[in-house]
Amino acid sequence: MKSKRPGYVFCRRRESQRGAALLLVLVAVTILGLATGIAGQSWRSLVQRSKEADLLWCGAQYRQAIEGYYHVKQGPKNRYPAKLEDLLKDPRFPQPVRHLRRLYKDPMTGEDWEIIKSPEGGIAGVRSSSTLKPFRQDGFPKEEEAFAKKDSYREWEFVYQPGRTTSKTVKSSTSAASSQ
Repeated sequence: MKSKRPGYVFCRRRESQRGAALLLVLVAVTILGLATGIAGQSWRSLVQRSKEADLLWCGAQYRQAIEGYYHVKQGPKNRYPAKLEDLLKDPRFPQPVRHLRRLYKDPMTGEDWEIIKSPEGGIAGVRSSSTLKPFRQDGFPKEEEAFAKKDSYREWEFVYQPGRTTSKTVKSSTSAASSQ
């Protein structure tokens, strides 16, 4: 039985085309949302890896500065700095002696570092307060071998321990001074 209205078939085709277009737009929005989510996750990982590299560099700078401060003997025994600012301008000397160019913020949090005190008094090192899981789990240089397989950046402690020379700069300056 044929429809008496000639435009009826034409309208049904148009409605089915609208439904197909709507379905296509819905699929495109879903794919776009998934792609954006994946890109956001990749971006977050990229930023964290960059901050992790900065953390390793800044932490090594603090360790070397504390080591340099400790090895500049003033008085009967070596001492650790009382505060981080002492690394910028060593208060034991009338002329400025700088062990660190500037105080760096914790790259992972953007805040101040957590201080690690020495049993002898003073600051022996620093660490991040971030509880994020590190990407890097192995392949560290000798002075950072203890960072392997740690669960958070907070466990990465940049500490100077006397008797364990860690910085290349202090090694070379110490050997140059002893050869003269």
